[in-house]
Amino acid sequence: MTEEQLKIIRNFEVRVRQIMLLCDKLKEENANLLTQLSVQKNVNDSLIEERKQLQLKYDNLLVARMISVNKNDFKTTKNRLSKLVREVDKCIALLNE
Repeated sequence: MTEEQLKIIRNFEVRVRQIMLLCDKLKEENANLLTQLSVQKNVNDSLIEERKQLQLKYDNLLVARMISVNKNDFKTTKNRLSKLVREVDKCIALLNE
């Protein structure tokens, strides 16, 4: 082989080694990214579950609030109706005299 051919072969070997090192670095980076992805998926799953639980609690609070408001409205309405009935009874009593 000539000196030129040996030089080309050495250059080729160096480039192949560089590519192999780059490939190893990329494999390591890929493994790290897969690990991070797995961690983020776990975090995401736990946040989704927490959101579902909070949504359920919120829905329950809304129902409880509606019931509470309705009870207060019911009492107020009942008191008003009782007052009206007493006034009507007084009017009837006055008419009967």
